[in-house]
Amino acid sequence: MSSLTVSLVQTDLFWENPTANRAMLEEKICSIDQPIDLLVLPEMFSTGFTMNPAKHAEPMRFTTMKWMHQMAKQSQAVVTGSVAIKEGNQYFNRLIWMQPDGVFSHYDKRHLFRMGGEADVYSAGNERLIKEINGFKIALFICYDLRFPVWMRNLNLAYDVVLNVANWPSSRIQVWDLLLKARAIENQAYCIGVNRIGQDGTGLQHAGHSAVIDYKGNPIAEAKQAETILTTTIYKEPLNDFRAKFPAYLDADSFVLEGL
Repeated sequence: MSSLTVSLVQTDLFWENPTANRAMLEEKICSIDQPIDLLVLPEMFSTGFTMNPAKHAEPMRFTTMKWMHQMAKQSQAVVTGSVAIKEGNQYFNRLIWMQPDGVFSHYDKRHLFRMGGEADVYSAGNERLIKEINGFKIALFICYDLRFPVWMRNLNLAYDVVLNVANWPSSRIQVWDLLLKARAIENQAYCIGVNRIGQDGTGLQHAGHSAVIDYKGNPIAEAKQAETILTTTIYKEPLNDFRAKFPAYLDADSFVLEGL
């Protein structure tokens, strides 16, 4: 039976301190005592949700990406999470997909959180990213993207898992919980959400609630507010069986997004 074992790292972060965050996360990753296929870190895991990329963003293939390769090689798992990246004269909230062999891909956050000033300092992406592990196609998104079902729509079953990494605040955690389930149900796919905990440098609190949700909207694993590494395994055959018995995707509206 095709399976995918994932570890979700739900943790507090040191504010705008990549060295401290990499050291802390490395210790946590080294504590994982079973084989895994995918390791998921929160949004902007090296800095927290900083709006000061001029000071803290890194170029591609720099220290944090080299560290991600080291962690992927050490754990023999794909490591993913987002980082503030500088490219030319632009900054991106960029999710890095790092394989153990050092091959990587990236996704730039499409929907920038204007209420937090993200749209003022970062540039938006315009391409989706779908990667594959063990026969599971995984679509990758970042935080605020979760509110936009058209962007995340699973047309023609393009993916089997929708994954979102976040710095989602405690004040709206019930929205996070509901949207993870909604994205799973409407897309007939597993949904993985990884959120941080703790207070960031602006005083904003985060409540975690990282989770793995099945294709019917049922939680398989939930982290609530604890600092933890949540490890679970999902299976392809039950998903395929459900899609065959309840092929709602065949009645989905076809569309093309303009301006991309």
